[in-house]
Amino acid sequence: MLIEILIALVILNGAVFTLVGSYGLLKLTGPMSRLHAPTKASTLGVGSLLLGSILHAFASGEGSMHEVLVMAFLFVTAPISANFIAKVNLHRLRGRPELPPPPESRDWATYAEK
Repeated sequence: MLIEILIALVILNGAVFTLVGSYGLLKLTGPMSRLHAPTKASTLGVGSLLLGSILHAFASGEGSMHEVLVMAFLFVTAPISANFIAKVNLHRLRGRPELPPPPESRDWATYAEK
């Protein structure tokens, strides 16, 4: 009974975070403010839903590590994609619609003036 209540609370927490992240993605203006909703709230929401799935699997005696792999993939890829989106947006805001040159240049990822 106690584990079922814990599973329900974790899933409800994940649903609330996912809902807030989805609402923020729709209602926030501009790419930089919109970036926070899916990378922060929705990542925590999906992580909580996966945690609830892990708890349910182990409580029912069918323990599985698939959810752990999905969670690891999610927590690794979400910040990297957010960084790329933010970097592209910053370059476009500064009047540089093109991306900087590849790494053979010393200032490929900065705003250093030549």
